[in-house]
Amino acid sequence: MIIDIITIFPEMFDGILNNSIIKRAIEKEVVKVNVLNFRDFSKNKHNKVDDTTYGGGAGMLIALPAIVDCLKSIKDYDKAYKVITNPIGTVYNQSKAKELSLKDHLIIICGHYEGIDDRIENYVDEEISIGDYVLTGGEIASLAIIDSVIRLLPDAITKESIEDESFSNGLLEYPQYTKPSVYDGYVVPEVLINGDHSKIESFRLFESLKRTYLRRSDMLEKRDFTQEEKYMLDCIKLNMTFDDTLEYIKEQKKKAKKAKRTCIKK
Repeated sequence: MIIDIITIFPEMFDGILNNSIIKRAIEKEVVKVNVLNFRDFSKNKHNKVDDTTYGGGAGMLIALPAIVDCLKSIKDYDKAYKVITNPIGTVYNQSKAKELSLKDHLIIICGHYEGIDDRIENYVDEEISIGDYVLTGGEIASLAIIDSVIRLLPDAITKESIEDESFSNGLLEYPQYTKPSVYDGYVVPEVLINGDHSKIESFRLFESLKRTYLRRSDMLEKRDFTQEEKYMLDCIKLNMTFDDTLEYIKEQKKKAKKAKRTCIKK
């Protein structure tokens, strides 16, 4: 994958591109990332890239010439998927990250100041917002997009790590713990220590459902629940413990099995 970033502050990308997962992905040639300063394409003798707004208004607006010339300097830019960070755009989420990770070539344009001449819409495929709040510029938003997209690329990180993360399976991630098992009076749940992998799997599902129900219930509205998940959610709503939930599920399965046998006899 190739990612080109068009910005006026290229130095803001040094940290994220030279650390951790993204750095390793670049080194393994999973992705190639280019950062372009569109100020370099300014034809103004002072390298200005902004100007006053028609109709009046506070602040300056990014003018089109330098930013479009920068865009057109990118090889095969016309074939690339082009996005611009903009608070009026589509709200970004994990589903959009997955969609963008399937692109061969992604170009991200970062706005700044009071915005960019609105005619920039004619040069991009999509506008993306990372939330309902205002930032000084689009660089932070583009960093979030870059990080979330690259980690989904094949060989960037292990498939198992991605599958267990929040939002990847439509639920918030379950709580995780490490040594020591007791710290300052806080204890790791016994189920995670006893080595019963089937029970651990059930516990993690229970905790994911619980977290999602309590913190992001909106995520459950369109979920296609399994029967076991339905049982668990009923218990969570009644504030039942994990162990009591397992007993409840066991009883419900027994009743369902008995009812099935009765139907077969009839």
